[in-house]
Amino acid sequence: MRKFFVNNNQISENTIKIIGEDVNHIKNVLRLNIGELIKICDKDKEINYISEIKNIEKDYILCNIIEVASNEAEGRVKLSIFQGLPKSDKMELIIQKGTELGVKDFTPVNFERCIVKLKGKDEEKKIDRWQKISETASKQAKRDIVPKINNILSISELCKEFSKYDIVLVAYENEKDNTLKNELNKLKNINKDIKIAVVIGPEGGISEKEIEEFKKFGAKIITLGNRILRTETVCLMCASIIMYELEV
Repeated sequence: MRKFFVNNNQISENTIKIIGEDVNHIKNVLRLNIGELIKICDKDKEINYISEIKNIEKDYILCNIIEVASNEAEGRVKLSIFQGLPKSDKMELIIQKGTELGVKDFTPVNFERCIVKLKGKDEEKKIDRWQKISETASKQAKRDIVPKINNILSISELCKEFSKYDIVLVAYENEKDNTLKNELNKLKNINKDIKIAVVIGPEGGISEKEIEEFKKFGAKIITLGNRILRTETVCLMCASIIMYELEV
């Protein structure tokens, strides 16, 4: 069953109004007709509805809610990625694949060694584009949420976020002893939702000064092995291992 996302203000009583790009996709790409069933997710409340197409108009499509569907794609691990701004279109890959792997939200971070600098309208345009990539990947993976792309943070702002999580993991190439597996083993007996943050540096890595700052705020510095990974690979590796160890 095809899945679409709407905001809560598009839902009224037993009716859902689909607007925007999805209208063209339903009408001209999927060629769905009145009476066909689709799944619609309220991305504000994370509720899924089995809905029947009632009316197909030029600019909108009306659907009747048939029933509330169970949420099956989201697990107990609430994983946030804090990604050092990478070059080129690497962030797009990180968001696309990270969304498929179950990441809850992504926050770009301006590290000392970041080559890319985004401000003002450039930042707004990038975040808007990244959010669209997140939504497209969510539809493909049949997620029950659309991972949010947050505004860019400085290092000091990032450290203030650490208290929101059960654990903050920082992948660092110069760490030799403490492994990701070691830290995840400490979480396996927790019988509730687990909020995990993973901090990933840009292409130039994380400076020693930044590592010391992260330690002051309680972050766990981890090694991912003897091989040096590209920044766009780290998110995919960490998300895959975390979901396997704590969810599957």
